[in-house]
Amino acid sequence: MPRSIKGTITIEGEEVSVTNPDKLLWPEVGISKMIYLEKLTELSPYLLRYCHNRLLTTIRYPGGIHSKFFYQKNAPEPLPLYVKTILHENIRYVVMNNLPTLLWLGNLASIEFHPSLHFVGETLPCEWIIDLDPSVEDEPRIMEAALHVGEVLSSLGLSSVPKTSGATGVQIIVPVKYGVTFEQLRSIGHFVARYVTEKHPKLFTIERFKKDRGDKIYFDYLQHYAGKTLASPYTPRARVAASVSTPLTWEEVALDPHPAEFNLLNIGERLKVHGDLLQSVAPQSVELILKHLQNLSHS
Repeated sequence: MPRSIKGTITIEGEEVSVTNPDKLLWPEVGISKMIYLEKLTELSPYLLRYCHNRLLTTIRYPGGIHSKFFYQKNAPEPLPLYVKTILHENIRYVVMNNLPTLLWLGNLASIEFHPSLHFVGETLPCEWIIDLDPSVEDEPRIMEAALHVGEVLSSLGLSSVPKTSGATGVQIIVPVKYGVTFEQLRSIGHFVARYVTEKHPKLFTIERFKKDRGDKIYFDYLQHYAGKTLASPYTPRARVAASVSTPLTWEEVALDPHPAEFNLLNIGERLKVHGDLLQSVAPQSVELILKHLQNLSHS
């Protein structure tokens, strides 16, 4: 990253203001705002890919991760000329398509990046995402649960990529050929959710109300919906370890890693070794599965 001169950095020909560069955002691991901007630059080829041309919601922590935070949907003012926005349902969203925009948001202490599940101006999903959400803060069975779901998807002929949410959960991403609807993917999700819940009733639940889930892991197939968001691949999270939502191999999941193992301090080295694991799976058709489910519903 270019050095800061008079409170700005020049990146891709644009000047980005930097305020309070020494402010500690993650005090336990010593990550200041300037270090954070350096780490965002390192992550940018990956993080920008999954936020490109999507409606962006950020979570801002102006005083660091232990301070008050707020969700930002409407683009903050004043807007630099290099920041693209789009009006959607009376909200002026930032569309994060370049590195200067990412660093501008980083300077505003935007720590988490949650893009829409569809592209700007469209209503069809970009991919299929299954969200496994623990009911307890530190769930030791989360990777086991992910493995069970991965096995079911594989039995359906679908390749998938698990990723840590960066917080407590795991998401499983299934690249699908463009054209399928959110409703169709939810029907497959419901089928898989019912199957794993019946097979592992002490591990999974599809109970929507958290108070009724006990200690079970919620298989959230309903979160995959137009207008919803999920933590982007490669987004940092406001956790003590400065964890990053990180795609894994299924072999790594079998080793039962903790999400905190993948963080801003080591993600750069990991990406040099593994690259973007989400690019290892080509978009797949789900037409045969949908036809099978349709036949089941009519039988």
